[in-house]
Amino acid sequence: MNWRGEGDGVEGVDVAGPSNAQSIVFVHGAMFTRKMWLPQQRELSEEYHIVAPDLPGHGTRAGKPFRMAPAIDVLEDVFEAHVDGSAVLVGLSLGGYAATEYAYRNPGDVDALVLSGSSVNPVNTMALGTRLTGGVTRLLTKPDLGKRAGEKLAARWVRNRNLPPDIEREIIDSGFYPKQFGDAGPDIAGVDFRAKLSSYPGSTLILNGENDKLMRRGEQAHAGAARDGRVEVLAGAGHICNLHRPATYTDRVRRFVRQAVPTRQ
Repeated sequence: MNWRGEGDGVEGVDVAGPSNAQSIVFVHGAMFTRKMWLPQQRELSEEYHIVAPDLPGHGTRAGKPFRMAPAIDVLEDVFEAHVDGSAVLVGLSLGGYAATEYAYRNPGDVDALVLSGSSVNPVNTMALGTRLTGGVTRLLTKPDLGKRAGEKLAARWVRNRNLPPDIEREIIDSGFYPKQFGDAGPDIAGVDFRAKLSSYPGSTLILNGENDKLMRRGEQAHAGAARDGRVEVLAGAGHICNLHRPATYTDRVRRFVRQAVPTRQ
């Protein structure tokens, strides 16, 4: 068995696990980096080939603001360089919308989808709300003081998650990028992601935190739009449910992959 240990983030991509195993690509949410997936990477890399890139506007790619088209370019490069054929695609929040867009454009690359914190379809009244939220965030984070306050709040939130110390440290050291809430909002507002999801032929798991009231809106309709969709809810978890309940989130992803993707010989 060929083995690649935890990557050093060359070109903003972490890679772990046996290279000939089923691949799972994790796509992070706004403000965080690829390091938010470390709990899942650590647990799943014994069995799966795990890949986690930074999106534009975050981490090693913080030099340019988030836009969907360059984000898809990043994912296409990741699939070409680090995936042998196809992969399960897991996305949370902004990463869930990017994962949906990628599966829409490249359905043959995606064995199955896991979408968390991205059930709201940003069209009609939700498009306006998304634009307004983006505008307010840009105003609040434009001054350095607002940006630093957002970073401190994010670091405090991570410290309160009771994560292993080394994982906590890596997530915090990779930085936080609150301005990207503002940059991403106008870019996804008005896009009918539910219609795009409906064109994807594979299985989709909508995996949300119980307390993520806003982003759970429409989760049943979202799953219903998928060709083969289902909803699972993590009790007591919020929006960043992979860090609220990392072990349970990991178990749900593992179970779904085993059910949705034939075992590689």
